[in-house]
Amino acid sequence: METWIAVARSVLRAGTPLLLGTLGGVYIERSGVMNLGAEGLMIVGAATGFVVAYTTGNPLLGMVASAIAGMILALIYGVLVVSLRANQVVSGLALTMFGLGLSSLIGRNFVGVPAPHVPPYPIPVLANIPVIGEILFQHDPLVYFSLFSAIVLWFILYKTKIGIAIRAVGDNPAAADAMGINVYLVRYLCLAFGGAFIGLAGAYLSLIYTPAWTEGMTVGKGWIVVALTVFSMWDPLKAVFGSYLFSGVEVIEYLLQPYGIPPTLLATLPYIATIVILCIASRETVRKKIGAPAALGKPYTREI
Repeated sequence: METWIAVARSVLRAGTPLLLGTLGGVYIERSGVMNLGAEGLMIVGAATGFVVAYTTGNPLLGMVASAIAGMILALIYGVLVVSLRANQVVSGLALTMFGLGLSSLIGRNFVGVPAPHVPPYPIPVLANIPVIGEILFQHDPLVYFSLFSAIVLWFILYKTKIGIAIRAVGDNPAAADAMGINVYLVRYLCLAFGGAFIGLAGAYLSLIYTPAWTEGMTVGKGWIVVALTVFSMWDPLKAVFGSYLFSGVEVIEYLLQPYGIPPTLLATLPYIATIVILCIASRETVRKKIGAPAALGKPYTREI
């Protein structure tokens, strides 16, 4: 029993950066902007968060800095794809490459330095519940924050006027514009919000999950976030399931080593799944069936 409790706890921890990043990706893509720069946003968030936390000795400031860094990069990307109507695929890939280079520059003097400790915060009473309390209520604050955010963001997206505006902009920006919704403003706000979440996902990696800075430490998790956004069908609650499914594969690979299954084989599965999901989702007919925003990746030009 203790082994499986430990596994379940590890799945929640490993899935937290994926969930945070996917929630950000859902809001970005729901507004009609393609999110292929997630890897760049995440790695810059990881570097910025670590450097600020180490310099100040305050992990909370590091997390705030990572969110701001992700937000700024996302808004720069927005200038290109929203205002200048640049190709979103090319711009997203450029953002990823820029982020990888910038993170290397930011963290070059901090390689191998341990991060300030972020202790777990058991929730009173709930943490004492047998099994369930150990699995769910004895984690660091960002685990709780990611789960709470998924519920709140689902409610906003589907049960409020703000969510209706976001989905209208992503599905039919011309009609949304005719209704008085500022398409450009909505897309910029979603980019800023989503960029902050993806940057925070990076900080979780460098401050909590593997508390040290190493160059390229996201190792493709940003691309998994891109796939999970599609896999979750742009739904915050489904993102919870997808994130923990992918992180479960990452965690369980170590348990299967005694059975002769190479851990490297299982380690490749999330990335293989990412490639497959992105290939399938690139087909227009499939995108319509799984509920992709109709205007995703399409620049909007307001007719005068």
